[in-house]
Amino acid sequence: MSDNDLDGILNREAVRSSDRVLFSYEPVNREEYSRIVDDFRRGISIYNQSGLADIQMYIGAQNALNRIRERDDDLGLFLQHLDTKVNILLQKVRAEKSPFDAMQLMEVNLSAKGVAFHVPESLNKGELLSFHISLLPDYIYLYCFGRVVDCIKDPEADPDKAYRIAAEFTLITEDDKERLIQHNFKQQSLALRNRRLNP
Repeated sequence: MSDNDLDGILNREAVRSSDRVLFSYEPVNREEYSRIVDDFRRGISIYNQSGLADIQMYIGAQNALNRIRERDDDLGLFLQHLDTKVNILLQKVRAEKSPFDAMQLMEVNLSAKGVAFHVPESLNKGELLSFHISLLPDYIYLYCFGRVVDCIKDPEADPDKAYRIAAEFTLITEDDKERLIQHNFKQQSLALRNRRLNP
């Protein structure tokens, strides 16, 4: 691989966009992280973790509903209501919470190299986190891991957004990197088009 090829790959991975996505994070202890990394090196997907089936099922359903809605809006709307009712019933009968329950619509800054977001509490530099990210409107689900590289308190921010956290991805699949890159290019194209339409 030439230096130019490498520069091109690194430049694509550095493309960032600020976007509203479904997002959650949780701390990961080093032993668990080491086990997941070891499994990944042996060819076991990072998506084979407990609790992820709920998210993948919901995100997959939303993705399919979006495609149906493009062809038949009434049918898509009906199926969306049906899916919502099923999810409400499942929440009532399910004893434990899934990682999906923690996901919220949040403004984040994303690249294939990492993520920045605001939270109410500070996090320690070097702390390991797992991330659940669903890119909208296509409901593309990403599960990955990262390390906190920066935590800055913003005295003028709302209390529920007092700290800006920057994290670099330490474990993310190549497919998910590519999905992030494609999403960010799409977001930048949309922003440019909107600027041209609304000067």
